Amino acid sequence: MAADHDVAIVGGGPVGLLLACLLAQQGVDVIVAERRGTPGETSRAIGILPPGLRALDAAGIGAAVRGEALAIGRGVAVAGGRALAALPLTDVLTLGQVRLEALLRARLASLRPTALQPGTTVRDVDHRGGRVRLRTDRGETTARIAAAADGVRSGIRSQLGIAWRRRPGGGQYLMADGTDRGELGADALLCCAAGGIVESFPMPGRRRRWVALVAPGTPADPARLAAIVRSRTGLEPDLRGAAASTFAARQHGAAALAAGRIVLVGDAAHEVSPIGGQGMNLGLMGAERLAPAILDALAAGRPDFAEYEQAQWRAARAAQARARFNMAMGRALPQPSRGARDLAARALGTPVLRGAALRAFTMHGL
Repeated sequence: MAADHDVAIVGGGPVGLLLACLLAQQGVDVIVAERRGTPGETSRAIGILPPGLRALDAAGIGAAVRGEALAIGRGVAVAGGRALAALPLTDVLTLGQVRLEALLRARLASLRPTALQPGTTVRDVDHRGGRVRLRTDRGETTARIAAAADGVRSGIRSQLGIAWRRRPGGGQYLMADGTDRGELGADALLCCAAGGIVESFPMPGRRRRWVALVAPGTPADPARLAAIVRSRTGLEPDLRGAAASTFAARQHGAAALAAGRIVLVGDAAHEVSPIGGQGMNLGLMGAERLAPAILDALAAGRPDFAEYEQAQWRAARAAQARARFNMAMGRALPQPSRGARDLAARALGTPVLRGAALRAFTMHGL
């Protein structure tokens, strides 16, 4: 059946925008329905790992990202004021999600100026027959293929009746971005303290992110976070004027990643704890993996996303296992268990295990 567009993407975050760029580069008539009328102002994800950077290279913005991002020097794990391990983090960058989305929007506009449709909420989808019908608050449109990149609370996934299955791993965290005082240089800090982990990452523009494991119900207060960092690390973060937020790290996976002509990608397909920075990168990898599958479906006139689904779920399960390990290493533990945890962290920094630890942290092999 004839359709208004080749592909409709629901969700204009980094994953949906990247997928749109990859398709538009191949001459695909793609639209992106984004419910936000204006760009977001909060940088949630900041880490760009090598596989994510490879996907951004494929979309033609890798050089722009490298030009604005900050390269992390090392990942340093400490406990009790002593360094446990240090890993050189080659090609690990930080760049706020707000800026990454802006670069992707500009790239998409250069490829297909009318593709992005901000302020468009998809109310209903129907994929019976040879096309997908999307009913939005602006009217109705059709596409030969639709991709749901509408996040963890995906309305498309719910409408399709695809189960959202809980996976192991979770925790409550307090986070804020402040001024970088410079004492840590370009290093990322992972402090395994008695009360729980504190993580800190340098960002462009002399900014630094601080994240701490906290008890449920802890208020989103920058002064509270500064006190926690001070007590666990001895460092004094500069969080004056910062906006703090709390988040619950959870892990889920969709029971299926495709239904007929509709396919899930990014957080709509799998939720990975942000501890370790793998969630957004897994989504970027998924977009890079999904684009050729969509091109094949358009050429064949019928969808077949089985290979994408199997490969992406293998990657998601591995990323979730690594994130679960990261969270376990950062739990509040009694003294005997802390000693065993510190020994494990030291082992990861030895020449025998350093390479494997670095590959796991940077998502190689996914």
